Amino acid sequence: MSHDSYIHHAKRGEPGAPILFVFHGTGGDENQFFDFGGCLLPNATVISPRGDISEHGAARFFRRKAEGVYDCEDLARATNRMSEFVTANREYYKAGPVLGLGFSNGANILASMLIHRPGLFEAAVLMHPLMPSEPKERTAKAGGRILITAGERDPIASVELTQSLADYFQRSGDEVDLEWHPGGHEIRSSEIEAAKRFLAPYRT
Repeated sequence: MSHDSYIHHAKRGEPGAPILFVFHGTGGDENQFFDFGGCLLPNATVISPRGDISEHGAARFFRRKAEGVYDCEDLARATNRMSEFVTANREYYKAGPVLGLGFSNGANILASMLIHRPGLFEAAVLMHPLMPSEPKERTAKAGGRILITAGERDPIASVELTQSLADYFQRSGDEVDLEWHPGGHEIRSSEIEAAKRFLAPYRT
């Protein structure tokens, strides 16, 4: 897999600095979090891929059959392809720790990589993730760091499903922080501040 197999934006960071992958939500693109990633970690390499699936013109990272109903075969395809893309870019840029940040559909593809490729990411920020069914328990204990941010009235990612995902990662040996706000599926300033605090140890 090539480091440019996805349409993406890239900003080269300092040698040995972290590499941060940012993943947009449904209907977003490589511009949605690219500048934000650069602000979070100014010295890091930032990679922002565009989802390779179009849903009525809206870019996504994998197909779904309905809201909250995944095409599991396509999710597996996307997880494998994106994991290879991440690995190729880490090697291409000779980067340090691999970090991730995703929102909604972008959080879901990131969560899937955390589940199926433990150890690929050292730390990840999942903003409003939705995993509609609990995945199989991981056999490998990665011991990564995960921040999950969510809305208490999110009509897409319920409190119960969000908490279930957090519990899954904790059982799998990850260090998990949860940041709630009283709203819905929108990103609020408290989430941004939480992401800044979470990623602060990787600022060089």
